[in-house]
Amino acid sequence: MSDPKASTTRQRTAASASASTSESSSRIPDPAAPVAAAAPHTDTNTARDHRIRAAVSDSAKRQVTSYADIARDAVLSGAWAYPIYGGLYILSHPRLLIPVLPVLVRALLISAGVVAAAFFLLYLPQVAWLALFSGPLAFAAAVPLVLAEAWIVLVFLGKNFLLGQLNTDLFDAVLVQRGYSTLVEKGRSVSTKKGSNVRILGNILTRPLSKFSTDSVVRYIITLPLNFIPVVGTAFFLGYNGASKEAIIYINSVLTLVGTGYKSGPGYHARYFQLKGFNKEERDAFIKERRGAYSGFGTVAIAFNLVPIVSVLLSLTTSVGAALWAADIESSSKAVSERSHTYPVELPVALSAGST
Repeated sequence: MSDPKASTTRQRTAASASASTSESSSRIPDPAAPVAAAAPHTDTNTARDHRIRAAVSDSAKRQVTSYADIARDAVLSGAWAYPIYGGLYILSHPRLLIPVLPVLVRALLISAGVVAAAFFLLYLPQVAWLALFSGPLAFAAAVPLVLAEAWIVLVFLGKNFLLGQLNTDLFDAVLVQRGYSTLVEKGRSVSTKKGSNVRILGNILTRPLSKFSTDSVVRYIITLPLNFIPVVGTAFFLGYNGASKEAIIYINSVLTLVGTGYKSGPGYHARYFQLKGFNKEERDAFIKERRGAYSGFGTVAIAFNLVPIVSVLLSLTTSVGAALWAADIESSSKAVSERSHTYPVELPVALSAGST
């Protein structure tokens, strides 16, 4: 006769095993059952990432295309060559500078002293610092950095003590020589030398605008660290400071860098805008129409500023080049009959040797 307790225990065990088997089988997914849909936020994130990537790609393509177009315009416009034309013009018209030769000699001597002091005091410390970033190229990378720092000092010395308003005098004189006396007379008196047809520039009626505003000098200082990057950084520095309100650099496969704005370029036409009587809107529209040209001109002008010692003289050739460019703009927008006669011009020593 069987034990009722044992029988009850066996029944409970069997029931428990059956329940466990049933529970396990319920957890096994049925292959025929439909798969649950993925969380909706996953699709949303994927779509958003795709849109962001597409927007960034489209923006990059548009900007590269735009900057490449402006760089092409900078080259094709030929404006980059005007600072060079300015030097050739001075050589062919020595009368312009004969009265101020003592001033130029003094400026060259002071410029040489500033550059020598900059290299003596700043070169080796900056080589040591640049070695952390540039390695063996630090000796070369420090050169444009020191020259740029020396130029900042020369900007203040040149404006206040060395050249005075000589750049403005040269700009006006070239316009008179090219037949635009009427334009110059809007900003200063122009008289005739007794017994000849030589024109003498008189007192300035409207205060000349400085090519280098506080903003431009501060921008120049802020971008100096770009020279820490060998070759590429200096190219970026030249392009950016030679250019515009939105200077961004286009880097192609061979690291060719082109400044796309017009930061300092229009500054060399500040006197021209003043003589033309442009308001801010007219000036901005004029500059925008010539973005590439001003970018090319400004880049060459900034490069001239980095030439040791003679950068002071090269600043004069740039001013003359800017005047030649302004004269060409005038000649392209007006009939030849509207020009006055061309005259030789003299710069009085008293006028150009240190006035501010």
